[in-house]
Amino acid sequence: MGGAPDTDALVSIQGVVKDFGGVRAVDTVDLEIRRGEFFSLLGGSGCGKTTLLRMLGGFETPTSGRILIDGQDMVDVPAYRRPVNMMFQSYALFPHMSVERNVAFGLEQDRVGRAERDQRVTEALDMVQLGDFGRRKPHQLSGGQRQRVALARALVKRPKLLLLDEPLAALDRKLREKTQFELANIQEKVGITFIMVTHDQEEAMTLSDRLAVMNAGKIIQVGTPGDIYEFPANRLVGEFIGTINVFEGRADPTSGLVRCDGLDTPIRLEDQADIGAATDLAIGIRPEKMRIRKLAGARGDGAPDVNCLSGHIEDIAYLGDLSIFHVRLADGRKVQVSRTNITRRRDEPLTWEDAVAVDWDAAAPVVLRQ
Repeated sequence: MGGAPDTDALVSIQGVVKDFGGVRAVDTVDLEIRRGEFFSLLGGSGCGKTTLLRMLGGFETPTSGRILIDGQDMVDVPAYRRPVNMMFQSYALFPHMSVERNVAFGLEQDRVGRAERDQRVTEALDMVQLGDFGRRKPHQLSGGQRQRVALARALVKRPKLLLLDEPLAALDRKLREKTQFELANIQEKVGITFIMVTHDQEEAMTLSDRLAVMNAGKIIQVGTPGDIYEFPANRLVGEFIGTINVFEGRADPTSGLVRCDGLDTPIRLEDQADIGAATDLAIGIRPEKMRIRKLAGARGDGAPDVNCLSGHIEDIAYLGDLSIFHVRLADGRKVQVSRTNITRRRDEPLTWEDAVAVDWDAAAPVVLRQ
């Protein structure tokens, strides 16, 4: 989401390391984040994403390496002097202050004049659609409204860079989905660079122009949501982002096919150059890129000679827009297939214990590097 960001880097992270008592939380990170970009740091608990965000904000000091914001080295610049604001997961609103006073607090600390302060607070509240809520106290607001007050307070100081620490984690699912689009639209409108930390893959994919996947203190892959989902750099990224079926096999140099134990047919890739010089391979196929049909008779009834497997349906999950099928293969492995429910059906043509064939196009598989 969001418009195309400027090509120049606002943030440059160069060889940054952070150790805590012999434990390396961030391990030699190099990263550039563009001006006007919505960028996400995505990873599981303990991967180093929050520590990296706190170093950008000035709340932690790198053990080594450099952090530049708009060309200025931040190593000796305290948090309150950086052109940065941070929106915390807890929102940290003052309960005894009105919404207006909460938003104005940072401007008061900076001794901004009353007239300008009032104007900027009004603009910030209007931007987050809370112009009529200025006199309320935080306890009189919903969770989504408190989240927007915290955002207005962060934006009112007009930072060059806004840091967001899991900003939507406290919201219920429907409100979180709605707020994601509001947040992206606000970021596009104000043009400030946003850097968000999240463990929620869907949130990162929805909001980000680009994102970085982190693991064990390192950045594993940086790219657009589409690039990371469709072309994961390795098996770790492929298995972390979304759901993927992984088949291990050996490449046949004469045919260009990958033969996997337990599959009825070999796997053909659209671009055989993806195989490279490797012999032992892991092949990933996303569930939505697979087709499933009931087997009427023996397995040979028109089934393709590549990119096909057969098994029995073990589980079905109906999610309204999607149906998810777990197919048990003859060797005991389980494959997940998803299908969009484009019509309304009273009776699902596929049911438990049905013998099924699953196939896919040659463009669906991706080679997963180790």
